[in-house]
Amino acid sequence: MKKLKLIIGITGASGAIYGKLLLEKVKQLEAQVEDCSVVFSENAKAVWAYELGSFDEKQVPFKVYQPDNFFAPPASGSAGYDAMIVCPCTMGTLGRIASGVASDLLTRAADVILKERRKLILVPREMPYNLIHLNNMKLLTEAGAIICPASPSFYSKPTTLEDLAMTVVDRALILAGFEFPSFHWGSSDLH
Repeated sequence: MKKLKLIIGITGASGAIYGKLLLEKVKQLEAQVEDCSVVFSENAKAVWAYELGSFDEKQVPFKVYQPDNFFAPPASGSAGYDAMIVCPCTMGTLGRIASGVASDLLTRAADVILKERRKLILVPREMPYNLIHLNNMKLLTEAGAIICPASPSFYSKPTTLEDLAMTVVDRALILAGFEFPSFHWGSSDLH
């Protein structure tokens, strides 16, 4: 199995638990990872601390690049990343990516992933959507991105908040090309 080069972007949308669980799951899948680069927006750090109690960048198990670092590998197509997951993704970030505004490393990396025809998975955590949001998601889908809304599933009968959020994280990782046991429709008794 080919090891994947992955970029994880975490923005300031509510739902920091998704980003936390994503990082933990990728760490568990380390045998499938050649490289993982992480970019937090400034607001992501604040929301993470507010929703999860604290934020310590030193505890992230992968290389973290600052959002103003345009010399970081994710800023160039020659770095050869296979996929990027932005989770959670604010509608502001989604809009900037849709319009080609690469104003920081996170949006530049997403632009690079799209131009290199790699997998860009955006996990928006917003509700309800307005027409601008929907048009931006349509535009990004037409450009090759995958919109994977942070809409948890209940088929697996999750019993904790983490189990529920993990249904979204697992789906995003599978879309990125990772392989691991997860709930599949029809794989267990459904009542």
